[in-house]
Amino acid sequence: MGQGGQPRRPRPRDAELAAAVARAQDGDETAFAAAYRIVQPGLLGYLRGLVGEDAEDVASDTWLEIARDLGRFRGDGAGFRGWTATIARNRALDHLRRRRVRPAAPGQDALELPGRPDTHDQALESLSTERALDLVRTLPRDQAEAVLLRVVVGLDGPAAARVLGKRPGAVRKAAHRGLARLARHLGGRGEGGAGVTDEGPRTLGESE
Repeated sequence: MGQGGQPRRPRPRDAELAAAVARAQDGDETAFAAAYRIVQPGLLGYLRGLVGEDAEDVASDTWLEIARDLGRFRGDGAGFRGWTATIARNRALDHLRRRRVRPAAPGQDALELPGRPDTHDQALESLSTERALDLVRTLPRDQAEAVLLRVVVGLDGPAAARVLGKRPGAVRKAAHRGLARLARHLGGRGEGGAGVTDEGPRTLGESE
């Protein structure tokens, strides 16, 4: 059940994800790879919104921490998505703080991860999200991050609110406003003919 007694609608593959995580916690490396392939596309899309072209590097740091702390996780498939999104957000914010004071250091150790999702699913994800992520990055930060968590990562309102440290109502409102602005932009409508801001893409870690 979600907060407020409302049932949480399961995301497709959440049952498969929960089973994979449980087996991975028992040391099954194949199951960990399966969990990675289910979660990684949404997590990487979220990180692209936060750190842009550095998303792959931050994702590697994120999965290092996930692998290290996997035994501490308690919850279902949806809970695992929220837990990994929280870790990804913390690593992204750390990365942005470091980038402001010094260039990224080459040659950092990286977790050896399974291959990326491939074939039909990867092609669809690539075609459907690249332009969308560019548009999302033009939204105000609170709206953009709410949209990424709700739509790209697939979290419900309470889970997205926990990741952001905000109230569920505030996150729902931000996501609704962000999606409405995107819809106006994509439909060529909007107040005064402008759907979203005309600024170039930016990472969400930067101030507006």
